[in-house]
Amino acid sequence: MKIPQKIIDCCQQLRQQINYHNIQYYTYDAPEIPDSEYDKLLRELQGIESSHPELISVDSPTQRVGAAPLKSFSEVVHEMPMLSLANAMNEEEMVDFDRKVKDVVGDELVEYAAEPKLDGLAISLRYENGVLVRAATRGDGAVGEDVTQNVRTINSVPLHLIGDDIPEVLEVRGEVFMPLQGFHRLNKANQDAGIKVFANPRNAAAGSLRQLDPKIAADRPLEMISYGMGVVAGAQPPSTYSETINWLQDFGMRVSPERKVLSGVDECIKYYHMLADKREQLPYEIDGIVFKVNDVNKQQKLGFVSRAPRWAIAQKFPAQEVMTELQAVEFQVGRTGAITPVARLKPVEVAGVVVSNATLHNMDEIERLGVRVGDTVIIRRAGDVIPKVVSVVLSLRPKKTSVIKFPVHCPVCGSDLIQQEGQAIVRCSGGLFCQAQRKESIKHFASRKAMNIDGLGDKLVDQLVDEKLVSDPSDLFKLTSEQLSSLERMGKKSADNLIEALDKCKETSLAKFIYSLGIREVGEATSRALMQNLCSIENLINADSETLEAIADVGPVVAENIISFFRQKHNSEIVANLVKAGIHWPAVQKQSDADELAGQTFVITGTLSLMSRTDAKEKLQSLGAKVSGSVSSKTDFLLAGEKAGSKLEKARTLGVTVLTEDDFIKLTGLS
Repeated sequence: MKIPQKIIDCCQQLRQQINYHNIQYYTYDAPEIPDSEYDKLLRELQGIESSHPELISVDSPTQRVGAAPLKSFSEVVHEMPMLSLANAMNEEEMVDFDRKVKDVVGDELVEYAAEPKLDGLAISLRYENGVLVRAATRGDGAVGEDVTQNVRTINSVPLHLIGDDIPEVLEVRGEVFMPLQGFHRLNKANQDAGIKVFANPRNAAAGSLRQLDPKIAADRPLEMISYGMGVVAGAQPPSTYSETINWLQDFGMRVSPERKVLSGVDECIKYYHMLADKREQLPYEIDGIVFKVNDVNKQQKLGFVSRAPRWAIAQKFPAQEVMTELQAVEFQVGRTGAITPVARLKPVEVAGVVVSNATLHNMDEIERLGVRVGDTVIIRRAGDVIPKVVSVVLSLRPKKTSVIKFPVHCPVCGSDLIQQEGQAIVRCSGGLFCQAQRKESIKHFASRKAMNIDGLGDKLVDQLVDEKLVSDPSDLFKLTSEQLSSLERMGKKSADNLIEALDKCKETSLAKFIYSLGIREVGEATSRALMQNLCSIENLINADSETLEAIADVGPVVAENIISFFRQKHNSEIVANLVKAGIHWPAVQKQSDADELAGQTFVITGTLSLMSRTDAKEKLQSLGAKVSGSVSSKTDFLLAGEKAGSKLEKARTLGVTVLTEDDFIKLTGLS
C-alpha cells in the first residue's frame, strides 16, 4: 500500500526539525525548545516510522539507539591518510618550529590557528550529499576500523549536515572523547555494579567506540569535536584553517570553543600558558595545544615530512600519567580519624612535579586495583590534585610481591580501628586521645555548641598543641595565665580572660558535655536523648548496645560508635580527668512520657530579659519539650519576649497559648 505523501512530508519535516534542534543543543549549546517539546517531536517521528518501517533511513534521529551487534569491525582504507603531529615538549622547541616555518614561507610573523589537543580517539566522518555514510578510526593512519554504527549513537555527531552549498563529499576529521562528568558517572555506575572501571577518560572513550554492540556505545557519554577535513568534493573550502573550522560549524559540526587565531610564536606561548592555567576548569581532558599555520597555501608550501605535516605541531603539557614502582604502603590517620593508605613510590616526575607518594584511598580501592607492594603502577596527577594510583601494569609484576594488609589498630595511638557496615572508610576510635586527631577534638570540645570556651579559637588551639602545652581537652584546665601570656599574640589580659572562660565553662549540662566529647555521629539531639535516658556519664560509659538502641535517635551504628569510644581506656580516663578538673552539671531526672512538657512544642520569639533564648531552649529540651523555629497549628506554646513580631500575631490568630517570661519560669520550675 502506497504511503500518503502527507505522511512522507511530515516524516521528513520532523527529521529536519529534530536534526536542527540536535545541532542547536549539542553543537552550539543553545537549545531553542525545552526537552519536553523535543521529546514530543521524537515520539511523533518514532510513531510514524513504527507504522511505516519502510520510511526508516540511516540518517533518521531515531536510529541513534544502536543497531544489532557486529561480529567484528571491517577495515577502512583512508583516501587521504590521517597523519600524526610532531610534538614540542617545551618553549624552545616551539620557537624552533616557528623558525623553520618562517624560513620556508618567508614571513617575519606567521599567523597560527590554535586549539586544545583533546585526549580522545581520532575519527574520520564521511558525508555524502550531507548524509553520514561512514565513520572510521585513525588506525595506523592509512587503515582504520569502520565504527559507523557506534558513531551514529553520538549526539554531537550530525547524521545529516545543515546549511547551504553542502559538498557532495565531505570528510570531517575530529576527536571522540568522554567529558569528565560523564566519565566519573560511568565509573561510579561500573563500580557499583562490580564492573571494571576505566583508568582515564581516553581509555573510556576508546573502549566505548570499539564496542561490537552499538547499544553499549549508545549508553556511553561520548562526544565529538571537529578539527579538520580530509577529502572534499563538489565545493571549494576556505583559504584558511580558521575559516574552514567555521565552515564546518555552519554545517552543524561541533568545534572547539577555545580555538583562537594568533600572530607569531610569542602569542602562541602566551596562549599555551593561558590554557594550561585554565586546563582544570575545562569539562574535558586535554594533553596539549595544537598550533597550525593558518594559511592553507602556506600549509601546502610547507608540505609533509614522514607521517606528519610540517605546518602543524602539538605543544604537550607535562605528562599527567607515568609508570613507577610501588615500594611500600603506609597508613596515615586524618584529623577526623579516617585511615588512608598511602603508596610510597620510586620518585618520578608527573605533571611537572616529582612525586614520591600517592593515595590509595581505602581498602576497597586496593582490592579493586589488585595492587601489591613491588608492582609497577600508573600514577596520575592533574593540576593540584593529590597524585593517585590508577592502575597496575600486571605484565611487569615481579615474582615476589607483597599483599597489602590493613592494620587492625591505629598506627598513631594504637586504638581499635572500626569500619561501619556498607562504608569503605576505616576510622580510629581513639577520639580524645589520638595524636592525629588531637587538634580537631580540642577545637570541637571548645566550640560554641559544646563547652563554649570564649577566646579559645582554632589558631590558639594549634599553638597550644604545637607547643606541647595541651595534649587532650583535660589539659586545658591545667593552663596558667603565665603559660598563655608567653604565646604569640597573647597578652596578659587575653590570657586572664581565657582562664576566666575556662573556669566559667565548667558549669554546663550533661548533654553539652556528651556532645563535646566528639563521639562520631553523636550530635546535639542524640546527646540530649542520651542525657534524658541515662542521666549520668557513668551510665553512658557502661551502657551496652541493647540499652543504647532502646533510646530514640540511637541506632546500631551510633551505639557501636559510643561503645567503641569508651572501650578505649584512654578516652574514659580523659573523661574522668575532665570531671576531676571541675566540670559539672545539674543532676538529671530520667524523662518519662508522663512528664508535663514531654512532646509539647514551643516557639521562642522576641528579647528575653531574665535569661537567654539559648538557656530557655535548653531548659525546655531537658524537660522533653520540642523547640521549633516557626509557629504552626502544631505549636502548643509561644514564649514571647520584648519586641515580639509576626510570630506573636500568628500565634494569637491560631489560638496558641502565649507565655510571658514569668509564666515560663512558673511552668518550667526555673527559679
